[in-house]
Amino acid sequence: MAESPGILPRLDEAPLSRTQVMGILLCLLLNALDGFDVLAISFASPGIAAEWGIDRAALGLVLSMELIGMAVGSVVLGSYADRAGRRPAILLCLAIMAAGMLAATFARNVEMLSAFRLLTGLGIGGMLACTNAMVAELANARTRSLAVGLMASGYPVGAIVGGSIAAQLLVGGDWRHVFLFGAGMTALFLPLTWLLLPESIRYLFQRQPAGALERANRLLAKMGQAPIETLPPRADVGAKLPLAQLFAGPLARTTILLTIAYFCHIMTFYFILKWVPKIVVDMGYPASQAAGVLVWANVGGLVGAVLLSLLSWRLPLRALLVVALVAATAMVALFGQGQRDLGGLALVAGIAGFCTNAGVVGMYALIAQSFPTAARGSGTGFVIGVGRGGAALGPIVAGLLFSMNLGLPVVALAMAGGSLVAAAALLGLRRG
Repeated sequence: MAESPGILPRLDEAPLSRTQVMGILLCLLLNALDGFDVLAISFASPGIAAEWGIDRAALGLVLSMELIGMAVGSVVLGSYADRAGRRPAILLCLAIMAAGMLAATFARNVEMLSAFRLLTGLGIGGMLACTNAMVAELANARTRSLAVGLMASGYPVGAIVGGSIAAQLLVGGDWRHVFLFGAGMTALFLPLTWLLLPESIRYLFQRQPAGALERANRLLAKMGQAPIETLPPRADVGAKLPLAQLFAGPLARTTILLTIAYFCHIMTFYFILKWVPKIVVDMGYPASQAAGVLVWANVGGLVGAVLLSLLSWRLPLRALLVVALVAATAMVALFGQGQRDLGGLALVAGIAGFCTNAGVVGMYALIAQSFPTAARGSGTGFVIGVGRGGAALGPIVAGLLFSMNLGLPVVALAMAGGSLVAAAALLGLRRG
């Protein structure tokens, strides 16, 4: 048997095994599921507003409810993943998401729908924190940023595929069919995840639950590595850090600046993703065509995610992020100027999606590499969880600005400012 000291550096240098690649791909698909589940309310929003006769301010609140749940879920379930393991936490998130999506089909008023979206958001937020940590720990040192970036690209994939299906569902059915489809797809992933997703070996080394050595050796065998006689000392992988330690010592600056950056940029990101269908419908187009514009925004988002992930393999991640965030500021402001036809609007929405999602994907990769293993679930959960306050605030603020009779150009310019603040916050991070 191999000696346990040095196993982590060896794993960091070893090529990815089939088990690791499978786990990363499954996390990509789970993130795609997140992408559709988050945007289901956006695709359904024109039908909801028409059926229940709610104004833009009230609609903005409904659009934000699962984002509020995501903020709580990221923190609570991200911390749970550090205690119980990445895999159990991901399975719990899936069960919560499936229940919330199914419940939404039975909503009969704004209050019921808001409660069910809040529940769904708990699972979505926890899923994002858990998969981000899982992928960072499945990957080796060379592919870590690339793997996290590609995992995050699953989000627009889910929105594109699911949105294209939702557009067809809206042609012949009502908005509840969108949630029913989402519930079915989410439930499908429960057995797939149970069967195919491994536990993070770094979690087993760090937390060392009962049977950790045997579980670790089974996983090492699947990864093509020799077994170990003893678990690495916890000092080699980091002791468990309480949440307060994120604000102590060298982690404090990182935690604060990353939280500010994510909070502000995600406001801009979700302004585009949540309000595009309603804006297009208000221009006189049917809901199915409005869903198509949102799909194009996510096509741009997918391209931006993949391109930034590939570039991060060769270029400094923080510099790429700053460029993406400044470009996002410009393109969201341009989106607000309006276009002559639906094609022009879809094009600008696609470019805006390219820039904003590249920023989000780069942020996930930067967050994952900024925290040690012991704090990765908690740190990721905190930054994303508190940052999701910006996600929830974005649609609400936009709805309030619209209700004040401010035009789209002014609202878009105001919401674009979040990405610029995020770029400034990242410039304050220490180089490393």
